[in-house]
Amino acid sequence: MKVTILLICSCLVWGGLGKPQFPDQEKDPLFWNTWAQRTLKNALTLQKLNQNTAKNLILFLGDGMGIPTVTAARILKGQLSRQSGEETQLEMDKFPFVALSKTYNTNAQVADSAGTATAYLCGVKANEGTVGVSAAAVRSQCNTTQGNEVTSILRWAKEAGKSVGIVTTTRVNHATPSAAYAHCVDRDWYSDGEMPAEAVQAGCKDIARQLFENIPNIDVIMGGGRKYMFPKNQSDVEYPGEKKHFGTRIDRRNLVEEWNNRMKNKNAHYVWNKKELLSLNPNSVDYLLGLFEPGDLPYDLERNNETDPSLTEMVEVAIKILKKNPSGFYLLVEGGRIDHGHHEGKAKQALHEAVEMDRAIGHAGLMTSIYDTMTVVTADHSHMFNFGGYTPRGNTIFGLAPMLSDVDQKPFTAILYGNGPGFKVVNGLRENVSTLDYEENNYKAQSAVPLSMETHGGEDVAVFAKGPMAHLLHGVHEQNYIPHVMAYAACIGQNRDHCMSSSRASSLSAALPSLTALLTLICLFC
Repeated sequence: MKVTILLICSCLVWGGLGKPQFPDQEKDPLFWNTWAQRTLKNALTLQKLNQNTAKNLILFLGDGMGIPTVTAARILKGQLSRQSGEETQLEMDKFPFVALSKTYNTNAQVADSAGTATAYLCGVKANEGTVGVSAAAVRSQCNTTQGNEVTSILRWAKEAGKSVGIVTTTRVNHATPSAAYAHCVDRDWYSDGEMPAEAVQAGCKDIARQLFENIPNIDVIMGGGRKYMFPKNQSDVEYPGEKKHFGTRIDRRNLVEEWNNRMKNKNAHYVWNKKELLSLNPNSVDYLLGLFEPGDLPYDLERNNETDPSLTEMVEVAIKILKKNPSGFYLLVEGGRIDHGHHEGKAKQALHEAVEMDRAIGHAGLMTSIYDTMTVVTADHSHMFNFGGYTPRGNTIFGLAPMLSDVDQKPFTAILYGNGPGFKVVNGLRENVSTLDYEENNYKAQSAVPLSMETHGGEDVAVFAKGPMAHLLHGVHEQNYIPHVMAYAACIGQNRDHCMSSSRASSLSAALPSLTALLTLICLFC
């Protein structure tokens, strides 16, 4: 009897969702065969590899963007355009080469964002919680920093004469961007106000300070983290009455003012809101520092369109400035708040962040060329996020599964977390989600294990690549392989022997027509 009632209820739920809809053309085998053949023809064109030297390098890093997040974001993107979603293509889906990256840290099976950033930026696997140092460095132990520093591809590019930039939706001194320029045994040492006194006394530098001191004249820096640049208790320009946004620096330094003074007469601009950013003429800007929030930037769903720039808008300005350099550029772009949405169990926030990053990827593609620009899209790690439940085609990604649990006879959303803050028991039973607004922006999806913050996942993440030498990203690789491939493609860093031989071959090829003509003339006159 119980099973019969359950089945009836399940059918009611399915019926309430409506009959699964899909285009009539999909009923015809010709539709699928034609699509597959078209895809095959496109694949065959890839047999001619792009072995050009990459003038420009762009790395898009979706923080916490595991494969389930990529799939769910694809569906969301389609549904935002009133499609069913499953057949939609993300911009990253269009990249011709895909690999898997093994994300573990040297001391962690399930990684954190600091050790992984050191891997995909510096080419060396490292311990969790540390940035820009090898695994010989121990987290929070200042005296293990010196001698264990490792440099990043951003530095390699700068030393090769390229322009370099960092764009993030988190703080510019957060884990991901900081590995591009800092050497720090603790990712949380944002300013000296977050450091132990003994570490400061021992000579360790906070991450905000290293942003301005380690690699002189990073061309473009955009993101959040304003409060870490100003003296302790100095009010914020945007939120003057909110103490939580006051400056944090105990050393009383004003790093923004110091940057402005140092960059005088260098076509440098500091901006802190969208209006100032978009009023700039990139052709007359050589250096840009944009700090748009005291901490992280707001979620894209909560962004003030008048005052806060989107990731796409920041990327557009960055590329316009960087591409003026005839030697090319390196740009790190982080969709950092995908990770934050998942940690908070707010899948809707996380997925909209992923869709916005994909929009930025597409825009960057329109501004560059696959012939001289290598673009890589990847994640640092995954999350305990997934979706399932035999949902029908076109089911809203944030909606219910078309069945009730056969254990507690309650509905459940397709999206669930393995652990996190969404765990809730009411009267000894799982909460009934049908009584909640589960499509609300900040709804916390149910989780199996109660935690105040959801955790990272340990599975491999995808690496999407296009442009020169993109074919070298294939199969399954250690995460630290990524910057080595990018550096190889651009002839920067440690492996440049092939560049010399390519250069000689190119010179010889260019000279052959002249030599042939000369030999022909000699034969005619002799």
